Amino acid sequence: MSVITVEDLHKDYGPVHAVAGLSFNVERGEVFALVGPNGAGKTTTVEILEGHRRRTSGSVDVLGFDPETGGRDFRERIGIVLQDAGLEEDFTVRELVRLYRGMYPRRLAADDVIELVGLVDKRDARVKTLSGGQRRRLDLALGLVGDPDLLFLDEPTTGFDPSARRHAWELVGSLRGLGKTVLLTTHYMDEAEHLADRVGIVVAGRLIAVGAPAEIGGTVAGTVVVSFRLPEGTQVGEMPDLGAPVAARGLEWQLRTATPTVVLQRLTSWAERRGLDLPALSVTRPSLEDVYLELTASARVPEPRRADVTVAP
Repeated sequence: MSVITVEDLHKDYGPVHAVAGLSFNVERGEVFALVGPNGAGKTTTVEILEGHRRRTSGSVDVLGFDPETGGRDFRERIGIVLQDAGLEEDFTVRELVRLYRGMYPRRLAADDVIELVGLVDKRDARVKTLSGGQRRRLDLALGLVGDPDLLFLDEPTTGFDPSARRHAWELVGSLRGLGKTVLLTTHYMDEAEHLADRVGIVVAGRLIAVGAPAEIGGTVAGTVVVSFRLPEGTQVGEMPDLGAPVAARGLEWQLRTATPTVVLQRLTSWAERRGLDLPALSVTRPSLEDVYLELTASARVPEPRRADVTVAP
């Protein structure tokens, strides 16, 4: 069942078409990541989904509501973790979590949430004494204390050290286990690859790829690298046609291919017929970051056009 359904979403700012026909869905219990360069339209899209910004055209359904008109009933079912929430500096962690908790009809125990985000030792500390990473943990606690069905995370681990990032990743994973749905934006491709069930890549207001991190790699031709070494006395010219050029990389030979199964079948059959072993034979798929860089570099960025519809305030 879809928690978020977006169809042909557009948002214009004067002559600039910031969101240009996005369509995607997010399923219940899924972690979905939106990634893309600065200015791609990610933040505008998420603000529309949260009900903080009005769309120019298209349809949006979030938890069965139109975010523009959902009102309090809608807001009570979502949690939002902003990149910079502007926290009240003189409150303690516990005081602030309790304050936010009182705004929701459904709510989690304040101390349980503080423990969940790893701030037990800081629960009586004032916000102004917290480090950047601790503030991000507090942001997450405030987003969770209302027991939301859907959680929006904007750059959730900015400012975290490696240990804190790993803890945050574990926390997001536990939310999935509780049946929560999470939509996150991030500039860390390893984070999206680790956390997300599916990833949407946005460039110039358009969705250029969507799918599981491993699936997106298949949208870039020739991205799988097959590497091997030849036994001593064997020349590369003796090999069969593998369907792609073979290049030397130090002591190894490598080729890039979109059909690794075919390449491996030809290569291993040839080696078996000759009684050869192929040391260091490996197949390496690109990381999400590799694919992201290639897709965003090759994506055509359209010129901004004048909006056809008057922009709502």
